[in-house]
Amino acid sequence: MYGVVRARLGALVCGMRGWCRSRGRDAGMVTSEYALGIVAAAAFAVVLYKVVTSGQVSAELQAVVKRALDEAM
Repeated sequence: MYGVVRARLGALVCGMRGWCRSRGRDAGMVTSEYALGIVAAAAFAVVLYKVVTSGQVSAELQAVVKRALDEAM
């Protein structure tokens, strides 16, 4: 079952976006792709941190937690 799902998902991704490589020796990411992935993940983390620590979002999160604690007690 796992193999079938993986094969169909791979065919879907390869067919739609053309991201596939040969299935032999070049199946993984190269160093530059890892570097870009790390930079993108770090940038996303910074943006997410800025959004979550902004005044309005922080107040909303605190209100949600307070409501949940008030209902639990």
